[in-house]
Amino acid sequence: MSEVTIYHNPRCSKSRQTLALLEENGVEPQVRNYLDEAPSADELKVVLSQLGISARDLLRKKEAEFKENGLDDMSLSEDQIIEIMTNVPKLIERPIVIKGDQARIGRPPESVLEII
Repeated sequence: MSEVTIYHNPRCSKSRQTLALLEENGVEPQVRNYLDEAPSADELKVVLSQLGISARDLLRKKEAEFKENGLDDMSLSEDQIIEIMTNVPKLIERPIVIKGDQARIGRPPESVLEII
């Protein structure tokens, strides 16, 4: 079985629910607290490919840092958005569960069951 990784924020209820759901289903994921260990630009590009979404779609738009970093500017490139997310990982939607070449955002938490 491929290793499962969760980009986790222990302060987020959806992230905690998703981690508990994985464990209830016999999955002991590698837990990555992405706020302390931010993904690199290359890692984010892989995750975005696995999710099948754009960087803009992975942004937490209600965070104050969204406006502070000018992310409402629609002319920003994918690479510019990714660079901001690597510097301000709080802007990355969570939780993200990765298994093999697939990933899902745990909103709702049950969506991650599709890949485990």
